[in-house]
This record gives sequence, C-alpha cells and structure tokens, in this order.
Amino acid sequence: QVQLVESGGGLAQAGGSLRLSCAFSGGTFSNYDMGWFRQAPGKEREFVAAISWSGGRTYYADSMKGRFTISRDNAENTVYLQMNSLKPEDTAVYSCAGHSAPYATNWWIKQNAYDLWGQGTQVTVSS
Repeated sequence: QVQLVESGGGLAQAGGSLRLSCAFSGGTFSNYDMGWFRQAPGKEREFVAAISWSGGRTYYADSMKGRFTISRDNAENTVYLQMNSLKPEDTAVYSCAGHSAPYATNWWIKQNAYDLWGQGTQVTVSS
C-alpha cells in the first residue's frame, strides 16, 4: 500500500525556520511528482510548492517564493520543505501529495491532479 507520512511540524517563532519531511513507502517514489499543500483554520487548502519526479523542476506559490524550498531525495524516498522567515500567517496543517496521473496544464497547483495524500503535520508560527 502506497503511503505518505509527514513529519517535522511544530511550533516556531516568527522569522524562524522549520523543515518538513514526507516519507514515501509502498511503491516507486520516482514515479511521482510531489507537492506540498497547506490548510489554515477556516480557510481552503492551498498550494505551497511542487517538484517533478526527477527534482529537475520546482514550482512555488507566489507568497512562498524566496522563503520556502522544496527538494527530494529519491534514494531516501523523501520530499522536503524547508521553510525560512516564517510568519504567523504560515500557521496551517501542511500535507504532502503525490502526482502520477497524466499531465494537465498547471497540474502542480490542482489538488485533484494528485492521487496520493498524507495525513498532514501541524505548523504553528508565533509572533
């Protein structure tokens, strides 16, 4: 059974950093492009970042560019999200997702393009 498990969430102060990890198991990791999404209380889930199966292409939401970095290690079956210069508005549940379906235009921002989801990890940023 293919599975994604996130870790690394927690409490951080504004201006601080956290690194999230998402461990993949039960399949072939390099068959999947990977993405991170987040959902803040009372808000809809939104796209954060994505990375192609090879790691050669990355995509970011405009508000995360320059602060967040997505990367992957196909040997370790893990995708990472390095979050720097954290803001209180970054507080959310962060979930990783896997995309293996045929490519659609701007697939990386479309939640329904992903066919595999983790349970999420809570990130709380205090001011």
